Amino acid sequence: MIHTDSVIAIFEDHESADAAIKELADAGFPITHLSVVGQGYHSEEKVVGFYNSGDRIKFWGTRGAFWGGLWSFFFGGIFMTVPLFGPVVALGYLATLLVATLEGAVVVGGLSAIGAALYNIGIPKDSVIDYETALKTDGLLVMAHGTAAEMSRAKKVLSTTKHTRLDTHANLKPVIAKA
Repeated sequence: MIHTDSVIAIFEDHESADAAIKELADAGFPITHLSVVGQGYHSEEKVVGFYNSGDRIKFWGTRGAFWGGLWSFFFGGIFMTVPLFGPVVALGYLATLLVATLEGAVVVGGLSAIGAALYNIGIPKDSVIDYETALKTDGLLVMAHGTAAEMSRAKKVLSTTKHTRLDTHANLKPVIAKA
């Protein structure tokens, strides 16, 4: 079993997270090794939703342009409602983690599905709780995963962005999605 390392950055706003993802992509970091997760919307006045047209997703709502643009950038994602969070969008590798966690019904006491997915691959529970808190307060997580050398490079790129927290987690368990 090959273990990977991860770098997770917390961002307070969509613009900062979007800029960080673009910085990583511009630095040549493989998009298949990136994830972003955050709340889909907060609006009681506007219709919010999405639809699929071929390989594109169209989001409505106050953050529709952000999520719709990122969805086409990543190779897969999910939009779901998570208790205590509300609507959540997860793109990239983290979407695979969520699906594997939900399919396996492996949920850790006191954590959301997102927290359980992160905990199940080996991220410490105290960090997971901090990430959940950031998501509950409209923050976004940008996650990179790969070899230690790749994570060193990703951390260097992310250190120049407007993050509020930047962590490295080593020797995480890989997740294999069910077919």
